[in-house]
Amino acid sequence: MIDVLPDSTSIDPVALADSIRVLSARINEAKATSLFTTNNVWMILSTALVFIMSLGFSCVESGFTQAKNTVNILFKNTVDTAIGIVVFALFGFAIMYPGTFNGWFGFAGFGLNTPEDYDPISYASGHYTYWTDFLFQAVFCATAATIVSGAVAERIKISAYFIFTLFLTGLIYPILGSWKWGGGWLNDYGFYDFAGSTIVHSVGGWAALAGAIIVGPRLGKYDNGTPKTFANSSVPLAVIGVFLLWLGWFGFNGGSVLSADPETISLVCVTTALAACTGALGALVGGLIAFKRLDLGMVLNGILAGLVGITAGADQMSPNEALLIGLVCGLVVVFAVIFFDKVKIDDPVGAIAVHLVCGIIGTLAVGVLGKMAGFDQLIKQAVGILAYGGGAFVGSLLVFFILNKIMKGGIRVSAEHEKEGLDSHEHGMRGYTITYEE
Repeated sequence: MIDVLPDSTSIDPVALADSIRVLSARINEAKATSLFTTNNVWMILSTALVFIMSLGFSCVESGFTQAKNTVNILFKNTVDTAIGIVVFALFGFAIMYPGTFNGWFGFAGFGLNTPEDYDPISYASGHYTYWTDFLFQAVFCATAATIVSGAVAERIKISAYFIFTLFLTGLIYPILGSWKWGGGWLNDYGFYDFAGSTIVHSVGGWAALAGAIIVGPRLGKYDNGTPKTFANSSVPLAVIGVFLLWLGWFGFNGGSVLSADPETISLVCVTTALAACTGALGALVGGLIAFKRLDLGMVLNGILAGLVGITAGADQMSPNEALLIGLVCGLVVVFAVIFFDKVKIDDPVGAIAVHLVCGIIGTLAVGVLGKMAGFDQLIKQAVGILAYGGGAFVGSLLVFFILNKIMKGGIRVSAEHEKEGLDSHEHGMRGYTITYEE
């Protein structure tokens, strides 16, 4: 037999150890690069899913409002997405994530600029690049802006709406977001909001409430004491919109894991789906109780209510707790819609009930259910809700109030334009042009 092993005396132990260290370093580098690529791809995919939610909002809002205002709704949802992302790039991102700051307000400089000594892999512990970080947060910002659109639909001047969008996406949302996600005072305090039941949805809901108050109800909505129901332009389109939003929410919540961690993403997607399902069932029951009918509109809002409710603690809840949160939000949203009608706050799509009310419920749920449940945490959640409510509502109300004072004729379209529809007067085209011969 021939001995194929080299003579042990010919091996240099130092050289062998060096070779092993080099090989080990290369293996670890390859692993880190592979994991970084996987993480970043998931975050980009999540960003795309959140981005498509703008289309979902467009479909829901245009489907639930009158046909004569369809182009106006679609125009607002298209352009506010563009405004939101551009403004967030110019200065919103630098306000929301300023680095070291006093916990209340900071600014890292205009434009998108990678940090000094930027290394893509080490930027976020190998989870995503600087560019992915910006884009994921930018589509969240655009989502908060488009929540307002539905609540002020069919009677606000489009110029006033876009000016408000500039303030919301450039100042209000980034400043408030920095308090928690930017490492500000609420983060230090212990307030928890996994994916934005409060930071995104309640902020958008408070802004929507401020806008609805200043612009007032649609003509004829409350003339006879009983709220008038206006004809929806397309119920099928509203259904499509809700399912697009549901799909996008898997990126909204799943991407908020901020990595491709398989166990956490899987749990978050399960709790998200379950809350949406029981949200639908809760609203179905609520519709039967309130209206004695199977109300599709309420079921659709119930799905969204469940999704908003689970967003604050999607990573903290068990499947059973997610079922409960969705059910409660689905029931509550029905009576929240009724309440706002009773106090004559006209919200054509139920955005305030869905995003504000259920955002509050979901945020409080973190202190009542799940891994973080406890009285101390419940107090922290309540403080966060009050802080964001005060900041978002007062800030938005101030902007709308000033616009209403300085704009000629206020922020509301003329009675003539409202009666005839905004499409023909603001855009010179109609959303639906199907005609039938006699």
